[in-house]
Amino acid sequence: MNIFNKVALQSLLKNRTRTIVTIIGVILSAAMITGVTTFATSLQNYMINGSIIKYGDWHVGFSNVDATFIEQQNEDNRIANTITFENIGYAKLEGGKNVNKPYLFIAGFDQDTYAHLPITLTSGRYPKNDTEILIPSHLKENGGVTISVGNTLALNVGRRMSGDKQLSQYDPYLSTNPESFVAERQKNYTVVGTFKRPGFEEVKAPGYTLITTTDAMKKASSFSTFIKMKSPRKVHDYADEFATDHQFVTNDNVLRFMGLSNDKTFNRLLYSIGGILVALIMLGSVFLIYNAFSISLNERMRQYGILMSVGATAKQLRNSVLFEGLCIGTVGIPIGVLVGIPSIKGVLSLVSKNFENIAYDNVPLTLTVSMPIIIAAVVISLVTILISAYIPARKAANTPVMACIRQTNEIKVESKVINTSKWMERIYGLERTLALKNFKRNKRRYRSIVLSLILSVVMFVSSSAFKTTLQQAAESSVVNTDYDIMFFSENMKENDSFQLFDKLQNVDGVYKGSYQSMMEYASKINLHDFSADYRQAAGYGELDQTIDVPLDMQFLEDSVYLDFIKSLGLDIAEYTGENAKVIAVAKVKNKTATASEKDNIIDMFTKQSMNLVITPNANTSATLNEERNVTITFVDTYPVDPLPKLPSEVRPYTFMIVAPYQLIDTWALADVPMDRGLTFLSKDASQSVDEMKKIIESEETSYEYSIYNANEIFDQNRNIIFIIDLFTIVFVIMMSLIAIANVFNTISTNIRLRRRELAMLRSVGMSNRDFNKMMRFECVLYGFQTLLFGLPISGVLAWLIYKGMFIGGAEVAFTFPWSSMGISVLGVFLVIFITTMYALRLIKKENIVDALRDDMN
Repeated sequence: MNIFNKVALQSLLKNRTRTIVTIIGVILSAAMITGVTTFATSLQNYMINGSIIKYGDWHVGFSNVDATFIEQQNEDNRIANTITFENIGYAKLEGGKNVNKPYLFIAGFDQDTYAHLPITLTSGRYPKNDTEILIPSHLKENGGVTISVGNTLALNVGRRMSGDKQLSQYDPYLSTNPESFVAERQKNYTVVGTFKRPGFEEVKAPGYTLITTTDAMKKASSFSTFIKMKSPRKVHDYADEFATDHQFVTNDNVLRFMGLSNDKTFNRLLYSIGGILVALIMLGSVFLIYNAFSISLNERMRQYGILMSVGATAKQLRNSVLFEGLCIGTVGIPIGVLVGIPSIKGVLSLVSKNFENIAYDNVPLTLTVSMPIIIAAVVISLVTILISAYIPARKAANTPVMACIRQTNEIKVESKVINTSKWMERIYGLERTLALKNFKRNKRRYRSIVLSLILSVVMFVSSSAFKTTLQQAAESSVVNTDYDIMFFSENMKENDSFQLFDKLQNVDGVYKGSYQSMMEYASKINLHDFSADYRQAAGYGELDQTIDVPLDMQFLEDSVYLDFIKSLGLDIAEYTGENAKVIAVAKVKNKTATASEKDNIIDMFTKQSMNLVITPNANTSATLNEERNVTITFVDTYPVDPLPKLPSEVRPYTFMIVAPYQLIDTWALADVPMDRGLTFLSKDASQSVDEMKKIIESEETSYEYSIYNANEIFDQNRNIIFIIDLFTIVFVIMMSLIAIANVFNTISTNIRLRRRELAMLRSVGMSNRDFNKMMRFECVLYGFQTLLFGLPISGVLAWLIYKGMFIGGAEVAFTFPWSSMGISVLGVFLVIFITTMYALRLIKKENIVDALRDDMN
């Protein structure tokens, strides 16, 4: 060890307080970086394992390949494993309701395929030979065709052809493109079970997948093969090699969580969130460690000058300071890593059950420690330390020798700068005037304290704003419903829905039920009728314009509708009967309003009552002359939540007319589609839903339907909120600890550097009371300077965080961070006073003469 390194070690040992606080900062930084990266790895591993169980352990799939192609892939050293099944052929689906899936696709599995491709049975058993078959459960829900276990299927099996090209499951059915079906043979199958839609079946696939067992005695000519790469990163290059001759799909559901899918938006989100977290941690850590080295520069500048005067080079001085950083890192980083891993393990143990209710109930969320990730965390922490140490080291090395020894560059002010007016001295008194002069004469020293405090305020408020915005995004997904269970079906006949309602209403646990139907209408409305707020929000210009406005018509059970009319204080006679008035809700969310503003929801129309002409919103000839005049009274809410819509059908506003069910025969048309809904309240929704599903299956309905358990969805949303709350709170606490350590290190070290100055004041008779007055006033100056800059910067960053989340698609309103700003104001003064008093207590214990004689501390 050379002499410079020995001097550096002596400096660290001599200034124990600063060294310990700096090491604590490094420990916190390394622990947070390790924790964030380890949690990200654990969550990534959880999502990958869950996706593999749901969609299969493969990376790229090829359809319609021969045995030679499969053999070549098995011999490729880039391939870890192949999964293959036989493409037996297609058969036409008779009576199917889904125009995009007019076929049945028959796949032949062997035992190895069953073991590696995830197939989830919903009833029955697996086929034992090539005369038995499984059918997908979504054939009934999505295709409208009911085939029960035990039924026999007689299928004409063949190929889909487009000219000379044989089409596969990766070729969607398009009615605009001519294709033909060539039947080749007849096959009879016995249905032995049903299963959930397989993960390898593309949404746009033209055929519902049926699974049988391959006849090993027959030599097949067409296969589908799914390939797992040894290095998933090479999957796209590998697939592109065969793109000319073979169709393929990548398993994006698995690759997405590896960061390897073609979903650029998801990849950008995945990497940006991790990058932002690490950047925030590094920012706080760099400032903390930088201050530790930078503030002590004044203390040791004369020492550096003496070393340079006897021949020390700039490089040697830089290396000496960097050696200090390495020593601190050697102690702090390993402890930080050892603290970070168990800490994140404890957090994971708290949230693992919640993850089961959100995503995959059969995949445990466990700690995943990746050595490359740990090494990366160590390197990031080490780089943080070296950056922090290099900046002041460079400054020390570039300062002239005599300037270092005489320290003439530390204070450069004119008398005018530190002069204070007579009235200010009278108001403040001697002690506070001295504090103010001190603040003016050495702005460089105090600037580091103020910057440290500003950074602490900005870090706390920004992380709190990030937490609040995330909570809003999670809570916005929570929908409070008027029911526990909903059955929803499109185009179901009225009699069938009533028969089913009577049966479902008698399920155990159900104590109340209701029914509703919905139709889509449209009305021509002049822009004058819209409110000014809505016109501005929608971006409408000229007022002399008439536009078509789609709206919904909800027909409610008569008793529910009448109860609602009574609660509004309206005349029942006016709102019942053939020509009755109806109520309507016409609202739009004001995205420019903050969450606390009352006008977060605005009215679409200016009037409280209107006469409209509405027409069924359907492209049929029967609707062209079905205009109806209706008198509408606008109200603030509807009595029962409407039926759910697909994301593509959701409008930016809510415009819904509510009418009693007795009017449905007057308004409905035979050829206009109508959605039916049955809603229930239950003491045990999960048990009731299970029983309802059995009843619906026994009915063998041919309608496409969905059944929702609102309590289950609410639990999932609650778990998401809990997880976000936990991680954001932990993040805010850790960032706050770094900020507090930063402030403590900065202020305590600065006061230590003023030992001689403070000893001089005490030596000329300044009492402890006056001394404390002066220091408390300095604390107030620190605080006001900090808040003057810190709060506006924090507010701007909070808004930028909101804009980033809003642009990313989160339905959140901007909430100004008043509470976190209030906490930061109190926290700034509290931390300043505690730190200052602690440092002064140490100063007061020292001998005044020794402090005055100490030139180099």
